[in-house]
Amino acid sequence: MLRSALNRIFGMLIVMTLVVTIVFVIVRVTPGDPAAVMLGPDATAADIENLRERLGLNASIPQQFISYIGGVLRGDFGQSIFLNMPVTDALWQRAEPTFFLTVFSLLIASVIALPVGVLSAYWRGSLFDQAATTLAMFAASIPSFWLGLIFMQFFAVKLGWFDTSGYGGPGASFGERMHHLVLPAVTLGLISSALITRFTRASMLDVLNDDYVRTARSKGMSEWRVVVKHALKNALIPILTVIGLTAALLISGAIVTETVFGLPGVGSLIVSAVLRRDYPLIQGALLVVAGLYVLVNFIIDMLYLIVDPRVRY
Repeated sequence: MLRSALNRIFGMLIVMTLVVTIVFVIVRVTPGDPAAVMLGPDATAADIENLRERLGLNASIPQQFISYIGGVLRGDFGQSIFLNMPVTDALWQRAEPTFFLTVFSLLIASVIALPVGVLSAYWRGSLFDQAATTLAMFAASIPSFWLGLIFMQFFAVKLGWFDTSGYGGPGASFGERMHHLVLPAVTLGLISSALITRFTRASMLDVLNDDYVRTARSKGMSEWRVVVKHALKNALIPILTVIGLTAALLISGAIVTETVFGLPGVGSLIVSAVLRRDYPLIQGALLVVAGLYVLVNFIIDMLYLIVDPRVRY
C-alpha cells in the first residue's frame, strides 16, 4: 500500500508541474503586452512599465519561469492587481463559502443518490426504478442557475424561509452563514445526485447476479446483509470514482451557483478576476483548483486500496 501511495504522489507531482507550466504559459501567450492587457487602454506607459516590473516581466523567460516556480513552492502566487493584496490571502478569505458549499452539496447528493441507486437496481424494472431513472435524467438536464432561481423565487421570495443572496454580515454567526448555504447546496446536490444515482444503479446491476451474491443468499443471510455487505461493497469502486469526480466538479462548478446566490466564494472571485483581467489572481485560482482536483483523485485512489485490497496488486 505504501508503494502504491508513493507512486500516486509521484504522479501528482508530475501533473502539478505540468499545470504550473501551463499556467505560466497562459499569461505569456496573451496577445500583446500582458501588463497592458491587465491595465486596459487608458493606462500610461509609466503604469505599464511599473506593472511589468512588479510582475517580473522585464526579465528573460527562463528567469521568469524560475522565479515563478520558486514563488509557487513558497506558496507565493503573486499580488492581486485590483485587490492590492497577496493572491493567497484573497483566495483564503473566499475559501469558507466554497468549501462548505461543496461539502454540503456532496453530502446531499450522496444521501439521495446511494439509496435510490441501490433500490433502483434491486427493484430493476419496477415502477420505482422507472421513476428514479426518469428523475435522474431530468435532474441531469436542469441548468443549475435555473433551478437556483426557481428555489430562490419560491423558498426565499414567496415563503421567506431564506435570504435571496449573501452570506451574512461581518458579525454573522456560523449558523447564520450556513443557513445562507441551504438553497445553493440543495441546488447543486440535487443536480449532482443524478450522475451518482445512475452510476450506483449500473454498478449494482453488475454485481447483484454474481455467484458470491447467490452463495450468500443460499447460506440464509438476510437480504439486507446480502445487498449492503456483499453487493454494495463490491460495487463501490466505480461509485467512489464518480463521487470523487463529482466533488472535483463541484469545486469548480460552483462558480455559476455562487454568482446566482451572491455568495462571496472562490467562484465569484474568479469571475470578477476574469472580468478585471487580474491575471495573477486567475493564475493562483487555477493552481488551487487544479491542486484540489489532484488531491481528490489521490484520496479516491487511496480509498480504492481500502475498499478492495486487490487493487494494490
